Amino acid sequence: MAAYWNELGFWGPFAGAILIALVAASLIRRLEKARPAKPFLGDLALLGALIATSIWSLGVALSGSTGVAAALTETARNASWLLFMFLMVRSARSQPVSLVAIYAVLGLILVIQPVIDIWRLGLAEGMVLREIALTSTLLLRMLFAVGALVVAHNLYVVASAQTRATIRLPLTALAAMWLYDLNLYMLAYLAREMPVDLLPLRGVVTLLLVPFFAMAATRSGGWKLQLSRKVAIRSISLVAISGYLLLMIAIAQLLRMAGSDIASMAQTGLVIGMSIAALVLIPSERFRAWFKVKVAKHFFRHRYDYRLEWMRFTDTIGRPGDGAAPFHERVIKAIADIADSPAGLLLTPNDNARLELQARFNWPTALVPARACTATTISWFQGGGRIIELDALRNGRDPGTDRSAIPDWIVEETAAWVLVPLVHFDRLAGLVVLARPPISRTLDWEDFDLLRVAGRQVASYLAEARSQEALLETEQFDEFNRRFAFVMHDIKNLVSQLSLVARNAEKHADNPAFRADMIDTLQNSVGKMKTLIARLTRYTRADGDVTGPVDVERLVATVIGDKGLAERVHIQTLQRVNAQANAAQLEQVIGHLLQNAIDASGPAGPVYVHIGRDAMNAQIEVVDQGCGMSAEFVRSKLFKPFISSKPDGFGIGAYEARSLVEAMHGRIDVESREGEGTRFLVELPLVRQLGEPDMPVHEDRYSQGDRVAEKVR
Repeated sequence: MAAYWNELGFWGPFAGAILIALVAASLIRRLEKARPAKPFLGDLALLGALIATSIWSLGVALSGSTGVAAALTETARNASWLLFMFLMVRSARSQPVSLVAIYAVLGLILVIQPVIDIWRLGLAEGMVLREIALTSTLLLRMLFAVGALVVAHNLYVVASAQTRATIRLPLTALAAMWLYDLNLYMLAYLAREMPVDLLPLRGVVTLLLVPFFAMAATRSGGWKLQLSRKVAIRSISLVAISGYLLLMIAIAQLLRMAGSDIASMAQTGLVIGMSIAALVLIPSERFRAWFKVKVAKHFFRHRYDYRLEWMRFTDTIGRPGDGAAPFHERVIKAIADIADSPAGLLLTPNDNARLELQARFNWPTALVPARACTATTISWFQGGGRIIELDALRNGRDPGTDRSAIPDWIVEETAAWVLVPLVHFDRLAGLVVLARPPISRTLDWEDFDLLRVAGRQVASYLAEARSQEALLETEQFDEFNRRFAFVMHDIKNLVSQLSLVARNAEKHADNPAFRADMIDTLQNSVGKMKTLIARLTRYTRADGDVTGPVDVERLVATVIGDKGLAERVHIQTLQRVNAQANAAQLEQVIGHLLQNAIDASGPAGPVYVHIGRDAMNAQIEVVDQGCGMSAEFVRSKLFKPFISSKPDGFGIGAYEARSLVEAMHGRIDVESREGEGTRFLVELPLVRQLGEPDMPVHEDRYSQGDRVAEKVR
């Protein structure tokens, strides 16, 4: 059985070397056909990786997995695949310089490995240094395997959707190769010797990975990768954690090899000390801020991932969600998050063109005076729109800033860090004061550019919010004016009624019946005036907002009696109906329609009121035989406010009548012919009591009014 296992240890890697060499040959042929096109560097790196892998596999077959040739060719294989992945990253349109650091660390490991391997050859068996060299090379190979796995995973995550499907299998092959190496070297580290039983399987694993390498060779022209800053930072973190663990294991192992009691105590102290340091540093907000600043400074070409910053900015401003902070606090937060500032203030101009505190964000201790600016603050920031770094201003390193434009309270507030003006079309919409971040730093050109653009965007939001407030105020005034126009129209009718009472009082003042009727009329007029005044108040719930069952016939009879029109208006009740309406509003509507019918009918023309219902609605028809209206007037002018055919009319009656009916969930229809008359139909929701009988219709009683209505129709 051992013989067969040894044969497998030879033929497996040998066959793998041959097949991988064939894959490399096919790639060379493909690149030759692509001439004179310039080959992608990644294709050349892939070719080199395939050749290096073939040589390594051949070295394992000839000298065994534990030989120096296998170790050196394995390092060359890993270096070639690492270069291939690095060129894939460099092919992206934008990539952090930072990933260069990860590849540099892994490359440094690959440089150290052969040095230790060659040094180990010169050490005799049993020497402590030889054991240290073996432990070191195993730790380095484990560290490289962990880093290579992280990098491979990172490449897959950040690849575009189209590329991901293509590189899935090649990266899976690399991951399988390095994962096997990691397990192999970890077992060797724990057992202090290479696991002989597992070594022959390396060739078998290589043989199984040949199809995946062949698929990688079929792709040419490179891969378009879009790298994620967040993933890159996480990759750095994973490598750092892996390095921390391996470093702790290595130091602890070296101390254990010393063999003394002091070394044992030092080993225990090291583990405890490093654990405490990790527990203290990792949750620290200051450490995280420092780490982020250092990574952005040393590992990325650009400090910001502009796409992510803009998405976060727009989400903060435009998607408040449930329980979110008020709009002005979100404005501060959107600016503060860009510079990692923990707090801020928003100053906005008031009606007197002076800045005042509008909102705070996580900064309750800042003392802001009522007059938060100087006489030149607004004009100076509007002219230049410069972002002010307050530390430079305090230290006299900012000669370009007009000191008189910066309020003293801001300079004296040591926690104040940066002033960001919010300029919209050369007008200052606000000024954001940012608090100092946990790790204070000097702003660079990227900070200024991004804060300036974000400030302009926020300024447009503030200007739009101010415009919305002004529009709402205008709408409130329009609503008040509309209500006032209705009230003036109703007051005009009340004045006409009171004038009639005053004229009749000269003739009938001595008549007790007249005096009683006059008192009723005055009381009714006072009640109507109170209702009109209530309707002018937006926030007072007038009686007109409440609906209930209304006996339509009784209400119409009351209106006719109050106006003294009993001789000219004829009520024709087809059925007794109760409408779901507001009595005061419906009384106004009927009064408007009857008055218009009387005015249109002349001194002696009769007016008919039909009361009935259909399946859903109560119906009130007001029919006259007056002058009528043209179809054009009904369509375009009748229900328009301030348009009247009367010399002294307000042109508001029909408009108000329709508005009141619609407020009660009803509708008004009009039919009119010039010279023949007009028919208004009011429909309101019907209130019908269970078991209520329909009133019989008496045609002989209504024949004249029906004929008039049919004539108008």
